Amino acid sequence: MASLEIAGRKVSVTNLDKVLFPDTGTTKSQVIEYYTSIAPAMLPHMAGRAVTRKRWPNGVDQSSFFEKNLASSAPEWLDRRDMQHSDRVVTYPLFSSPADLAWLGQQAAIEAHVPQWRFDGDVAGPATRMVFDLDPGDDVDLARCAEVACEIRDLIAEIGFTAFPVTSGSKGIHLYVPLGKPLTPSGASTVAKRVATLLEERSPDRVTATMAKAKRTGRVFVDWSQNNGKKTTVAPYSLRGRSQPTVAAPRSWDELESSGLTQLGYEEVLQRFHDDGDLLADLDLPLEEVRPDKLGKYRSMRSASKTPEPIPTRSEQDGSTPSASKEGDATFVIQEHHARRLHYDFRLEHDGVLVSWAVPKNIPDNPGQNRLAVHTEDHPLEYANFSGSIPKGEYGGGEVSIWDSGTYELEKWRDDEVIVTLSGAKAKGRFALIRTKGDQWLMHRMTEQSPHTESALPKSVAPMLATAGDVEDLPDGEWSFEGKWDGFRVIARCAHGEMKLESRSGNDLTERFHGFSALAEDLKDHVAILDGEAVVFDSHGISSFELLQNSSGHDVEFIAFDLLHLDGTSLVQKKYSDRRRLLELLTTGLDSVIVPDLLTGSAQEALAESVERGWEGVVAKRNDSIYQPGKRARTWIKSKNWRTQEVVVGGWRRGRGRRSGGFGSLLVGVPEAGGLRYVGRVGTGFGDHALDRLSAVMDGMETDESPFTQTLPAADRKDAVWVTPTLVGEVRFYEWTDSMHLRHPSWRGIREDKRPEDVVIENNS
Repeated sequence: MASLEIAGRKVSVTNLDKVLFPDTGTTKSQVIEYYTSIAPAMLPHMAGRAVTRKRWPNGVDQSSFFEKNLASSAPEWLDRRDMQHSDRVVTYPLFSSPADLAWLGQQAAIEAHVPQWRFDGDVAGPATRMVFDLDPGDDVDLARCAEVACEIRDLIAEIGFTAFPVTSGSKGIHLYVPLGKPLTPSGASTVAKRVATLLEERSPDRVTATMAKAKRTGRVFVDWSQNNGKKTTVAPYSLRGRSQPTVAAPRSWDELESSGLTQLGYEEVLQRFHDDGDLLADLDLPLEEVRPDKLGKYRSMRSASKTPEPIPTRSEQDGSTPSASKEGDATFVIQEHHARRLHYDFRLEHDGVLVSWAVPKNIPDNPGQNRLAVHTEDHPLEYANFSGSIPKGEYGGGEVSIWDSGTYELEKWRDDEVIVTLSGAKAKGRFALIRTKGDQWLMHRMTEQSPHTESALPKSVAPMLATAGDVEDLPDGEWSFEGKWDGFRVIARCAHGEMKLESRSGNDLTERFHGFSALAEDLKDHVAILDGEAVVFDSHGISSFELLQNSSGHDVEFIAFDLLHLDGTSLVQKKYSDRRRLLELLTTGLDSVIVPDLLTGSAQEALAESVERGWEGVVAKRNDSIYQPGKRARTWIKSKNWRTQEVVVGGWRRGRGRRSGGFGSLLVGVPEAGGLRYVGRVGTGFGDHALDRLSAVMDGMETDESPFTQTLPAADRKDAVWVTPTLVGEVRFYEWTDSMHLRHPSWRGIREDKRPEDVVIENNS
């Protein structure tokens, strides 16, 4: 995969020539170039705000979707905040550098939407600005919107506010109002609603403040509701997903008061910024003033007149605080601290400060040890050279000396996990810091691997199976919840750059999913067995079994959800929670595999989120469960959002009309002693591709005798052609009848990853 070096970050990029705006031929590369070029103007108006993305993966003439939660595949350097919503926790990205905007373009996230508040630490802070969205109704042009915008400007000027206009890039105009004294989002909404209502009272024939679309015809709708803390507005300078690559573009009031006002394209906006600068410069604080004071807590706990520790002022921190590292290196220091109790302070230089942990027993000596590490306040970079006596009675009073120091190589940095390789005089090797709860972390020394060390893999591992059941009553804290994916189960066996893919039934899928070879290259330094699913995502980001059936292989992706073997060690007897953590460590930063985030919250919340995302269902796994190859266990429970059933084809009936000359419906069953138990006739769900494929697969399978253990109803066996019961498929259906037949079944596709003996009735409720 190619990458771009932007603002000191490597941004992985793909398909740069993909056309995202067909009418103009504008490519993903041009979108990325626009966003990195406009970054100095755009970032101050996004900094500190949760970014919701609207993505058009296949271009603006195809479907789009909003994305709030940050995927696990997002780069580690991207800043993020967790926010509690009513039903789940959402991880939002925060943008502060051109590399962040380049990543936005790489995602085909043409639009960026932000709220009017900024984060205050880890929670939503007050609103720093108000916004009015002027949306023209039918038969209303942009000129009328401009007239209303000028009226709002004059109205709010009477109460001491200043407005900045932005043509939205769509139909209307946005007016931004900076708040000298921040308001709560509800307070900002109240003020904005009052202004909109007053304007409606003055000009009811031209303006409406009512949401109802019936009220908008011939009027400009002044939408005040986007000041609500739960709502967002497209960010200034964002591209818009329209037929033309227009932009939410800042404008001057002279332009709004003149004739000929139109929406602007991205090339015009870049030229205007080059000529005139940012017309919204007075709307938001400069970028450097939005960044949090990372040493605020450190300073609050110390007095320069009482302790010899370095205590830089805020201005020194933000201005010229030197790096403690050599050019291009990041430093670490371990300080032996004889305070009330002896402990060791482990500090890593990161993002302008020393991120710090107190490790009571010092760093672990070998991979068999895990040491408690308590996360403490960030320290200034100068602290890396500090040794001396902190006076008794002061915070941390006692003797401090440097136990070891050196440089480190960063592999992963997340809010809950850090992986580094230390190069010191005493501390050498690869270490992981993993947050367990609150400020408590575990420090683990990782096993060093050599690419030349051969580790034998077991010949095969049959995948563990989940039991269908109800997950809603599972106790909190004992189970983890994953999405259930609509694809083929795949066991990936990787050994020093070579890979073999096997289906659940042991069939070789290596050629079928040849695109997975990138994973083998990424794991060339390891010997590993991964359990996962081959999937194809539709334009909404939902896995589709139908698309997988029809795929040529280039768009198939590998979702990994378990790690069974790593570098000579079998993990099947390890706890699921440990296997999951090792899987995340192994795949950090890889684009060749997807390790989806676990669903957070209770079982009910996990189910609700799976429904909201359009997933097939949820799989619950006990945190302490071992992996049981080939077994269907109660420690893994699957719950589907719709009913599906695997079936074995035992015959077919001849088609009529358009299907004459081929089959019209399939006769299907499930295995039981002596043959197949008949469960129904499937006559819908067949596209032309499915019909052709089934005809080809069943050619030569005909037999003289019915494979079913009972006599079929006369209507079903009329003109029936029996086949050898070796073909497994999957159907979706409404419910089971009293006689245990499928009601309203619809064909979904062949399950070439399953054998007839694998088929069971999963849920007969």
